[in-house]
Amino acid sequence: MSVRGDVWSIYREALPILFIALSGGLFAGLVLEGLVDSIERFPGLFVMIPVFLATRGNVYGALGGRIASGLHQGLIEPHFEWNERLINAVLASFINGIGISVVIGALTWVALEWVLGWGDVAALYELVGIMLISGVLTSFVMIAGLLALIFAGYRHGYDPDNLVGPVVTTLGDIFGMLFLLFAVGTMEVLL
Repeated sequence: MSVRGDVWSIYREALPILFIALSGGLFAGLVLEGLVDSIERFPGLFVMIPVFLATRGNVYGALGGRIASGLHQGLIEPHFEWNERLINAVLASFINGIGISVVIGALTWVALEWVLGWGDVAALYELVGIMLISGVLTSFVMIAGLLALIFAGYRHGYDPDNLVGPVVTTLGDIFGMLFLLFAVGTMEVLL
């Protein structure tokens, strides 16, 4: 295939998913609007949001890259089956996604309380609890959604490398914000 053909192929495959990603980002912004009132109840919450969303992309982008490489090399089949490589990659991503969420909550509290000396910060257990709930829920959705979309795209002739970035970003933004809103609501009810 020529360079022009390669460019057109990438553009043709990536453009529709980029429009979906744009819509997902706008939706995530609307959900963020719903969190504004929670700032008074959980000071420091907004500090965690960009870090939380960025780590969804980092952790699950790495998973998507592993899956794409496995598909290209023929080590992973484009459907759900017991495959040790796939299971190990999914398990590692699940543990990393939840673990980093807890770290985000703890480091946010330490940075705001001890380093910056804010007097009005939500309690450590509140910030960690919000991140833990959000992290667990987004891990399930990100893994299932990423696998389903990449496998379906691959079976329909799409290059998974063109799908991973926009899919991870969109799923991470939409479900990250939704589950963050859910976690804040849950913590408000529990406390």
